Amino acid sequence: MIPQGIFITGTDTGVGKTFIAAGIASALKRQGINVGVMKPAHTGCKVKNGLLIPSDSITLAMAAAVNDPMDLITPYMFKEPVAPYIAAKENNKRINPARIIKSFERLCKRHDYMVVEGIGGVLVPITRDFYVADLIKRFNIPALIVTRPGLGTINHTMLTINCLMERKIPIKGIVINYSSKGKAIPAEKSCVKTIKRLSDIPVMGIIPYMSKSMMTFLNPFLELHNSLFNIIG
Repeated sequence: MIPQGIFITGTDTGVGKTFIAAGIASALKRQGINVGVMKPAHTGCKVKNGLLIPSDSITLAMAAAVNDPMDLITPYMFKEPVAPYIAAKENNKRINPARIIKSFERLCKRHDYMVVEGIGGVLVPITRDFYVADLIKRFNIPALIVTRPGLGTINHTMLTINCLMERKIPIKGIVINYSSKGKAIPAEKSCVKTIKRLSDIPVMGIIPYMSKSMMTFLNPFLELHNSLFNIIG
């Protein structure tokens, strides 16, 4: 059975993948879809009472209103805010991609549609010779690229697109997310049109900056109804 879902990847770390993934999961849930979530590896976890707290994974689970076991949603957790491959080495552990894939398959049996959040960009190493892009390929679901406006966006976005295309991974679209507050610069005005022109990949939405308090009450993806169902289709 071919899984139904979307893999939320980014052009970099800190572009707002968790916010976008949680927004999509929440909007799909409100549309009556049995949606599951996953973040295969979570680095930079906080530690409380000796336990690792995967804050991004918790956010995703709350957005989708699921009660799946956390070790199924996130099979690998580390305290160090580095790539999973490095974090595993620092903890004398080895990440087994087969375990991640098995967890994904189990979640697919529980849910009709999966929203998966990646780790950093597409070439972040999970093991020495297995990258995020390889995981997307193994999951056999299309990617949604999250990028941010500003200097470097065109380069980072095109590199991400080319990497996915080389692996023949379908790209559903691009979301441009204002992940930080600040004054707009001239590059922001032209980057959207340029990315569209160079890539022929549709821009599914442009998400304005939202503070954490605003996120509590608003879900910008509820206003992207048509784009959401284009993502599903």
